Amino acid sequence: DDDGKDAHRSSPLLPHHHHHKQLLPSPLRSLLALEDPRPPTASLSYRILLAVLALLLLAALFSAPSLWSSFNAPYLCQKEGITLHCPQTKEPLSLWENPRAATASWKPCAERRSDEPSDVPPENETSGYIFIHAEGGLNQQRIAICNAVAIAKIMEATLILPVLKQDQIWKDQTKFEDIFDVDHFINYLKDDVRIVRDIPDWFTEKDELFTSIKRTVKNIPKYASAQFYIDNVLPRIKEKTIMSIKPFVDRLGYDNVPMEINRLRCRVNYHALKFLPDIEEMADKLATKMRNRTSSGNPYMALHLRYEKGMVGLSFCDFAGTREEKVMMAAYRQKEWPRRFKNGSHLWPLALQKRKEGRCPLEPGEIAVILRALGYTRETQIYVASGQVYGGKNRMAPLRNMFPNLVTKEELASTAEMEHFRKHVTSLAALDFLVCLKSDVFVMTHGGNFAKLIMGARRYSGRHRLKSIKPDKGLMSKSLGDPYLAWASFAEDVVISHQARAGLPEPTFPGYDLWENPLTPCMCRA
Repeated sequence: DDDGKDAHRSSPLLPHHHHHKQLLPSPLRSLLALEDPRPPTASLSYRILLAVLALLLLAALFSAPSLWSSFNAPYLCQKEGITLHCPQTKEPLSLWENPRAATASWKPCAERRSDEPSDVPPENETSGYIFIHAEGGLNQQRIAICNAVAIAKIMEATLILPVLKQDQIWKDQTKFEDIFDVDHFINYLKDDVRIVRDIPDWFTEKDELFTSIKRTVKNIPKYASAQFYIDNVLPRIKEKTIMSIKPFVDRLGYDNVPMEINRLRCRVNYHALKFLPDIEEMADKLATKMRNRTSSGNPYMALHLRYEKGMVGLSFCDFAGTREEKVMMAAYRQKEWPRRFKNGSHLWPLALQKRKEGRCPLEPGEIAVILRALGYTRETQIYVASGQVYGGKNRMAPLRNMFPNLVTKEELASTAEMEHFRKHVTSLAALDFLVCLKSDVFVMTHGGNFAKLIMGARRYSGRHRLKSIKPDKGLMSKSLGDPYLAWASFAEDVVISHQARAGLPEPTFPGYDLWENPLTPCMCRA
């Protein structure tokens, strides 16, 4: 009829299968907007709400895989027994290069200029003779020798060739001439300071030189100024002619001496102190072996691992270990450092504070995780410069498992090749020093004279263009202790925080360490 036709014509968009919608449940018909149970005035808002919900549903579907991986991302590395399993990383292009090297334009300039006249006074006008025992390990002795030349220059005195004192820990009887080229040392510095090989024959009180109070200058403050030596030490040398200085560790400052004296110390460190030819040759051989272990010309990393028993004990930090190990370490600390140990009750909060401040040595497992986060893979060739690691093979296992191509000089060279160098502990330390110096990447795990001198020498020689990584131990302590930090976030933090810790020469400031950063006054703009 006409009414029916008119009704049909008034709804031209109505599907011909309109009656099928009646088969769906009412709530579903509402959700699909097939029917709106609410008044027409609310229809637009309802449709907007449905659109927003649909978009949220789509976003959730697309993000589900990443959310799933985030929930299942390992907390840094999974430990299985003594083995660490860390996610594989993609090796970045700049792994073996200093990413900021293009911004550095420095060159070494500590050597005397060719037109610079000698300013050493005649032999009969010397202020007197000074004699020192260079104490500690090889690198502490090296610093003492540089300082001895500097104070001889300050006082215009003659320096008797320093004696390398037997160290309590190393128990070594090495002489200066067993490690360094004496002729080169004396001849190179002849226009700076007069140096003699031995105590003059006319001096008859040799036995008393270090035992007699009258012949020894003591109580020199740490990091003393040049003026202190002129006011307090020089008069005694002039009075007695020959004086020994004891002790002699860090007895000369950096900012309170003339610029030329600091430049002289660099001249001694980087040019005058030269290892004997057989040490240099063996170090070259070890470096070549590192590069050719798997194929020709591979880069290699040198890792200075400071985790000997003495270092762990002296740090007074707390480390993971068995109950028995902790009891033994407490007994060792009480015996070696009774005044600091007291009854041990204060050590736990002190250990926590030191770790937060980044003053604790990194464990082998911790440095392994950091290296993996930086992008170094299982195939990385690593030369380890280290004493006897506290905890032995078990402590080293996480590092060795993650980086199996890890060797020491004893594993790299034959017994016959190393026999000659075992006579002196300092010879072995010299080999480690040179192989680390020649490496493509140098990594330190804790402070100390060895690491400082390597960092400084690489900066000075131009090897700052290669990486020298000084881990941010404070940041690492915080990150490694975060139970909710996913691997991707950790790796990003490590990479970003170490971009500016890769060994470039840096502008110096009051109180800087000349041995680690010789930029001023030993380097110039290229």
